[in-house]
Amino acid sequence: MHRREFLAALPWTSVWPYASSLTTSGLPMGTGRLLQRAAAASPRLRITEMELIPVRVTGRTTWLNLRLTTNQGLTGLGEASLGRRTELPDLADCFALVRGESPFRIEQYRQRGWARASAGDRVRATAFSAIEQALWDLVGKALGASVSDLFGGRLRDRLGVYANINRATSDRTPEGFAANAAAAAEEGVSSVKAAPFDGFPALTQPTAEVQAAADLGVACVAAMREAGGDQLAIKIDAHSFFDVPLSIEIARRLEPYALSWYEEPIPPTRVADTRAIKEAISQTMAGGEFLFGMEGFALLCQQQAVDIVMPDVKHCGGLIEARRIAALADLHGVLVSPHNPSGPVSTAVSVQLCAAMGNFDLLEYQWGEVAWRGELVDPPERFVDGTIAVADGPGFGIELNDALAREHA
Repeated sequence: MHRREFLAALPWTSVWPYASSLTTSGLPMGTGRLLQRAAAASPRLRITEMELIPVRVTGRTTWLNLRLTTNQGLTGLGEASLGRRTELPDLADCFALVRGESPFRIEQYRQRGWARASAGDRVRATAFSAIEQALWDLVGKALGASVSDLFGGRLRDRLGVYANINRATSDRTPEGFAANAAAAAEEGVSSVKAAPFDGFPALTQPTAEVQAAADLGVACVAAMREAGGDQLAIKIDAHSFFDVPLSIEIARRLEPYALSWYEEPIPPTRVADTRAIKEAISQTMAGGEFLFGMEGFALLCQQQAVDIVMPDVKHCGGLIEARRIAALADLHGVLVSPHNPSGPVSTAVSVQLCAAMGNFDLLEYQWGEVAWRGELVDPPERFVDGTIAVADGPGFGIELNDALAREHA
């Protein structure tokens, strides 16, 4: 049976259930059965190859994409970007778990690789997550369905996004941050994020040095507010440079600039301290960008230590796990704004995830690094007035522009 015919023959309610009707696997009820039946209907479809496609962007950024290929010519994309890395040796171990297997056996892959992926090594977690992404792209293409439809159906046709201007801001002065905040706002962006406290000295350094760094960071935020105007939402990522007292002090100094959130002033694994900061300040708190698995987010959500969690599909365990994290957050009244300072592939993956997520807030994207970013995928990635459209095509709805990728390999 052709896969599209197979899909059409299934009962509608078993394929597209209500989005909130999740099983413990993080999938809508019926989707797991769909994958099992699709695998049985396509017994000869097997994964045969993996290709790693690094795209060098700037001195700080490499987009590390991968492509899985089947014996029938179907391909699935994932992204494993991790700083400047152009290789990820752990991908070979993860690929070994799916080589010769049906792409529909996603839960089998998760069970085979989970112990190693969840052991606390970010590189392993990223490799594991990237393969899982590519499996979903393959499944969607095999069935002729978007991944958001496999996750219960989209709740929205466009997603709100915020522009992370941090890596594009090479001038780390108030003037540099102000210029990029204003430029993003002129493009129609309504929300930006920056990390003006990057390079903060260790708190064991002389008090005058710490105070000077704090003053500079606050001045950068003040300049962004002045340049962007009152309507621009400003998010600040503190990258865990502070302790509890300094986190509270900085937050209070930033109150005149009306932040839309204050992100990770300390590591989010310090849940009690994070909650203490949240209770002491007026700003919305966000965090969790590098946490892995539902277990990694459990205490943050259960104790409501933050208002918004930020799972990253590249690092949290993949799409199924991101959905489980979102369901956990929803249970405790916490919103989800996926971390995504990434390339167009990860953004396309995250768009499909968020389209079917009830407690979605905003999606991050990396602004202003290179002019050719949007052309790296087909159809091209486009942001309009602070939003991105949910692709209609099968899988993640994109293909990689191989010619452009080779130009920047």
